[in-house]
Amino acid sequence: MAQKKATAQGAKSFGIEPYESVKGEEYMNEEQEAHFRSILEAWKSNLMQEVDRTVHHMQDEAANFPDPNDRATQESEFSLELRTRDRERKLIKKIDEALDKIDNHEYGFCDSCGVEIGIRRLEARPTATQCIDCKTLDEIREKQMG
Repeated sequence: MAQKKATAQGAKSFGIEPYESVKGEEYMNEEQEAHFRSILEAWKSNLMQEVDRTVHHMQDEAANFPDPNDRATQESEFSLELRTRDRERKLIKKIDEALDKIDNHEYGFCDSCGVEIGIRRLEARPTATQCIDCKTLDEIREKQMG
């Protein structure tokens, strides 16, 4: 029940209502693909706006402080922002890959085993490429190797 509530909030954060599947409908039909395209495009748009804000903020705030402490603080803030933007750039790449999968009608299926990833999991993590079982196994393997 808690997962369903979190999923509903996640979809609503982009102003999109969670998908309500109809009993017996085909998985990843045109309506579902359109739903996830909307979520992914809204997410990408939101991230792109953040990138623009960062660029403008850094241009506006860039100053040559005479005090080394002020300069160091500013460099540290900029470094943190740039790391965040780099993570978001990688996320945009994953979003683009998910949109390509929708275009090719391959979205929503596990890259490892081919089974359906599931509507609720995709609403919680629209860039998911593995079903929960394969993802869990990967994480267990990572912990054992690390």
